[in-house]
Amino acid sequence: MHIHHIKARDLPDLWFQAVHDILDHGRRFTINRGSYAGQTRLEYDYFTGHVLYPGTHPLIPDIPPACGIPNPVEEAYLYGGEGYERSYIEYLMTGHKEPGESYTYGERLTRVPIDGDKLKWWKSENKEIIDLRDIDGRIVFEEDGHLYLNQIEWIIDTYQRHGHRNNQMVLQIAHPSDVTLVDPPCLRSIDTRIQDDTLNFFVYFRSWDLWGGLPANLAGIQNLKTYMADAIGVKDGEMIVESKGLHLYGYAEDLAKLRCLRE
Repeated sequence: MHIHHIKARDLPDLWFQAVHDILDHGRRFTINRGSYAGQTRLEYDYFTGHVLYPGTHPLIPDIPPACGIPNPVEEAYLYGGEGYERSYIEYLMTGHKEPGESYTYGERLTRVPIDGDKLKWWKSENKEIIDLRDIDGRIVFEEDGHLYLNQIEWIIDTYQRHGHRNNQMVLQIAHPSDVTLVDPPCLRSIDTRIQDDTLNFFVYFRSWDLWGGLPANLAGIQNLKTYMADAIGVKDGEMIVESKGLHLYGYAEDLAKLRCLRE
């Protein structure tokens, strides 16, 4: 198994290097299950990327006009605009979920039910097990008799209360029961670390569409990082990303060759 690593200046640089390199280092697989089952895709055995300045704008890829191809991500897709009923930022950072959606990243991040044993320990105020917080309507809130927490605000509050040297502050998207879903979340976790007064993110995707998914996902996640860093009162730092399934679908191979000026 080959671990492919890229060190990039910013998010567009990471995307371009990954697209360029997968044409040489990707292995071709037939998709057995999930999106595009039966088709082939190029896929890295394992991918890591280290982005030094992910907050540098623009956050989305740069496509020279001479290439004659559209940008894989539109600004309106990220922030809202004509043709989009919901922005990607809303999908990532709010609990809104449309009928028929089994999950959204925002629901997993901002509307997490406190139930089962955790609710029992919470109600009994078992402070040896539970980090008990006030039900303030922002970090912990109640809806229709059920208790929920907002992971984003919880982590911000924890760093503010207890300082920066804390290895517990992981934004969790995956649930163990996700194995029952036909299409479980690709994004599994966003780990955080404050070092040298700077907030850094460590992002893991189980499966990841390189052409359009990576640039949209990381632009949205960078907006989340900027928000959290500002709220905590620290600098906005680096990003390390990983995936055991970063891939390029067959339909995007020709586009990738055009962008990289490859035949």
